[in-house]
Amino acid sequence: MKNIKSVHAREILDSRGNPTVEVDITLSDGSFGRSAVPSGASTGSHEAIELRDGRTRYGGKGVLRAVENVNKKIAKSIKGKEFDQASLDATLIKLDGTVNKGSLGANAILGVSMAFAHAKAKSAGIPLYKYFNKLSLKTSTDKKVTMNIPVPMMNIINGGQHAENSTDIQEFMIVPIGFKIFSERLRAGAEIFHTLKKILHKRGLATTVGDEGGFAPALPSNEAALQIIVEAITSAGYKPGTDAKIAGQVAIALDAAATEFYKDGKYVLTRDSKTFSGEELIAWYEELLSNYPIISIEDGLAEDDWDSYVKMTKVLGGVGKTKSDTDSTKKKTQLVGDDLFVTNIERLEKGIAMNVANSILIKLNQIGTISETLATIAMAKKAGYTSIISHRSGETEDVTIADFAVGTGVGQIKTGSLSRTDRVAKYNQLLRIEEELRH
Repeated sequence: MKNIKSVHAREILDSRGNPTVEVDITLSDGSFGRSAVPSGASTGSHEAIELRDGRTRYGGKGVLRAVENVNKKIAKSIKGKEFDQASLDATLIKLDGTVNKGSLGANAILGVSMAFAHAKAKSAGIPLYKYFNKLSLKTSTDKKVTMNIPVPMMNIINGGQHAENSTDIQEFMIVPIGFKIFSERLRAGAEIFHTLKKILHKRGLATTVGDEGGFAPALPSNEAALQIIVEAITSAGYKPGTDAKIAGQVAIALDAAATEFYKDGKYVLTRDSKTFSGEELIAWYEELLSNYPIISIEDGLAEDDWDSYVKMTKVLGGVGKTKSDTDSTKKKTQLVGDDLFVTNIERLEKGIAMNVANSILIKLNQIGTISETLATIAMAKKAGYTSIISHRSGETEDVTIADFAVGTGVGQIKTGSLSRTDRVAKYNQLLRIEEELRH
């Protein structure tokens, strides 16, 4: 019997210098697990609640209430007892008793859920990614989950809520698709990132970085970011393109975070001095897709603009074809729901029923437990939606999501740019796992 011997939480700082929750769990056999909870800047209104103190210390962003909830309420309920991941998470959800984790705080609950996963993997004598794979096999409807190293989506130009005086589009990412192994994908990304810095420097543009490690230059338009990224890809010796079968091809992905520029029923692109309806914004994306090697658009519309999402999925997502359409004339773009779905089964279920989007961004702290996250991935997979494991803009040195991406076999990860240790730590962990899986 391996029960929970001790549970302890503390307040630490994240990559933005704001407080967050770290949790330690020790099992009765001495196995130890530690996790740190990330925090978002551009957050969906339907996310689970991140409990903050709301007082003067740390500008109201302290997490001592969440820490106390772990050290007193949660610890009292789980210490001395034996759990598997599913039963622990179910206990935490029941103890909180709210739909949005607002009582104990999703940051308190997730800290415990992740720390327990680390401890259980240690107790079983297996790497964390293999532990997640075993859990995924239990959750998946087809019982087939193949571990793999995910393709990275690297945020090299930051805008929106992640940078000041930059683009309206929040993230411009490069996706090294034409490579056989992760280490080569990572090398390509790093070389393009450093080439981009040289280009920006030559043009007298800022090479300071935003929250996720990408550059935050004051560009004249949103499209200018795409132009300069294509130049960087080419100058670094790679090929801008969308065909993974062609060696050296590097595609582009966008995270519009459109809720942030949705005002009074319109989409306001300040950088372009343009205001769009939903249909007009879709047409703008369609034009960008015809001119640049874009394979993925995340949160292209506001989080509750369901009707426009239905239209965008028909136009860009390759579903809902008319008789005049053919597979060769209708390009299928990955349309990712982040604020739209917030890793929530109920919102994803609604999206599937309405034929909205074809991919979901997976953020553990949007829902609050390992088990709920795995259930969401399983539903997406059953419906034919892709999944992308994602960091948050406020990160820590915790690398759990790297193992989670490998173990769940989703094939894609978003974990920032090629600078800042809080981002690079995840890439380095993927390098280690790739080495392990080769031997």
